[in-house]
This record gives sequence, structure tokens and C-alpha cells, in this order.
Amino acid sequence: MNPAKEPEGMDDASVILASQSEVRARMLRAAGVRFHIEPVKVDEEELRRGFVNEGARGHEIAEALAEIKAIRASGRTERLVIAADQILSLDRQIFGKPTSLEEARSQLLKLRGQTHELASAVCVAKSGAVIWRKLDTAELRMRRFSDDFLDWYLLRHGDRVMTSVGGYQIEGEGLQLFESIKGDYFTILGLPLTDLLAFLRVHGMLLS
Repeated sequence: MNPAKEPEGMDDASVILASQSEVRARMLRAAGVRFHIEPVKVDEEELRRGFVNEGARGHEIAEALAEIKAIRASGRTERLVIAADQILSLDRQIFGKPTSLEEARSQLLKLRGQTHELASAVCVAKSGAVIWRKLDTAELRMRRFSDDFLDWYLLRHGDRVMTSVGGYQIEGEGLQLFESIKGDYFTILGLPLTDLLAFLRVHGMLLS
């Protein structure tokens, strides 16, 4: 397969971010990484269901989805491609992004008073092969918030709760849902950023 024509404005220090996540793009931009966004078309929900039916655990699913996206996207370019995925699991139950406010309410009620795990995986691929990967996990315990608080939270944030697994963003008022958090901040946002920056530095994408 011949690589597609590179987007205008890209330079030798640019990488491809195969993700539509505004949060991941914001993290990379704030860290000074030069990149171009090229989302890859993958039916993540179907793949996730398949992995769940096979009995895969949350961290295994996150790793597999990140790898699939990285490999597929890197077949279109000679540049380094970054792809990532995040899975929320409570015991063996897997949570995806809620598709409605009703589903968000249901997810948050299941998570209330419980400790769940967030697994964030990132893969870097080139020419159809993964050349680096990183998995990190975090544990988050939700407090036993009241029904009134949940009503307030969903009313205040509306459709925004459907943009992340579990229906929350800890970088905002979603932090009020929690009693305790153990893990890397960037991992919780969906990208093990410090390790990724170290990899990019070694490969000349950032100054050492």
C-alpha cells in the first residue's frame, strides 16, 4: 500500500494522532508535541463486545484496541502513529462511554461507593507495525454521593457526560464524584503521557 499524501503543514517532527479525543489532543498540544489528527475508522464497540465475550480483562482490551488502531492508521503513512484506548472495569464488568443520559446515570449508580479501575494503553506504530507500547492503570473510588447530587451533576453537564467512560471528567467538576484516587493523572485522562514523551524524545520527535 502506498502511503497517502501527507497533510499540508506537517514537518519532520510531526507525528500522527489516530484519535478523535479532544482530551488527548489537548494533552499532547500542551506538552509541545507537534502532531496531526487522523482518526482511524474502527468499530470499537463491536470489537470491545467481542473481547468481552472472549473473557478478556479491561487492561487486555485497552491494549488490543490501541494496537489495532495504531496498526491500521500507520498503514497510510510513513510517520509515527500514536493510538490509544481506555477501558473502565468494575470487577469483571466493562464500561464504555454512555450513549445517553439514562445510561450515564445507570453507570454512575453502579460505580457509586465502589472502587473501579481505569486502564489506559498507548501504542506507537510505523508502516503497519507496533514499535512501542505502554499500559498503565489507576484505581478510583467513588464516594456515596446523594441522588440529589447525581441529578445536579447530570443536569449541569448534560451530553458532556457521554464523551468519556464512566460519564465523568476528573479535570472538572467530575472530581466531586470521588472519595480517593490512586494513579497517574494523565493515565486517568486517557494517555500515559510521561512515558510517551520519553519515547518521542528518544526518537528525535522532541529535544533531549
